[in-house]
Amino acid sequence: MEIAAGGLLEIRITPADVGKRVSVRRVESGSKTALAFTDTVGVLTSWDQGVLTITRKSGESVRIAESSLVAGKVVPAAPARRRGPAASFEELARVGARAWQPLESEPLGGWTLRAAAGFTRRANSVLPLGDPGIPLDEALARVTSWYAERELPAYVQAATGAAGTQEVLCAGLERRGWVREVSAEVRIGALAPLADTAADTSQVVLSRTPDEEWLGRYGRVADAAVARRVLAAGPSVWFAAVPGRAIGRLVADGRWAGFAAVEVDPAHRREGLATAVMAALAARALEEGASAAWLQVETDNAAARALYEGMGFAPHHTYHHYRSAR
Repeated sequence: MEIAAGGLLEIRITPADVGKRVSVRRVESGSKTALAFTDTVGVLTSWDQGVLTITRKSGESVRIAESSLVAGKVVPAAPARRRGPAASFEELARVGARAWQPLESEPLGGWTLRAAAGFTRRANSVLPLGDPGIPLDEALARVTSWYAERELPAYVQAATGAAGTQEVLCAGLERRGWVREVSAEVRIGALAPLADTAADTSQVVLSRTPDEEWLGRYGRVADAAVARRVLAAGPSVWFAAVPGRAIGRLVADGRWAGFAAVEVDPAHRREGLATAVMAALAARALEEGASAAWLQVETDNAAARALYEGMGFAPHHTYHHYRSAR
């Protein structure tokens, strides 16, 4: 908080700071003499009619009455993670998009509308890496219409929690009634330690295409032909399987290796199979020149988050899928 020379707290933010990362302190009650204070750090996403909205790195939006503020200031962007490779949000977002490609896409300014017959939200959502070139309400109307033509719900994928992420867009979607359905962490780490684990990889089979057993284990497939086209697309795609027990997918793309679809039969969990699958895929990615790793894990999947934390994957940012209420 900002403290003036006389020892008093100061409010050093204004509506002109919308879009910047701020730290504010407010009183819990309506009295300035109350002792209960709450601090909030995040991106100031709106300041309208005496109410501030601050979006935290988790994507949660907090509404704060201007009259309750006792201090506030603009603060630097969240510092880079100490673990793992250096990476910008946009770099990871584009790598992630190449690793999970739609069957159909269309640009809308700096946005990309993506569709794949409904197979996964990632392949059936807008990727907004830039300005749509038209007002937001008009852009969202076009998005809704585009997906309706394909008999699909309209989703926008937007991120929070790192320098350059899209808190202002997230808040704008929420104000317009779009509902945040799913949130996932993007985690990054070094690749070589994964390949160097002591896991037994001799039982892991690698292939370039997913077979019927692999698709069955993945379990999200309504149309196998569509799923195969989406899953097999990418710069260099590998599928791993421990027959009858576990699967995984990797996309090698320059220095990056992206892991996805790591699934283990419930009857064979805690046998080290997920580690073995990832170690085998990591070794192959190293052979192709990759050095850094990334993956996505839903924020409510505590077991998977703990597993990846133990493997050295640190959170980089969080992305959210917002669905149109229409």
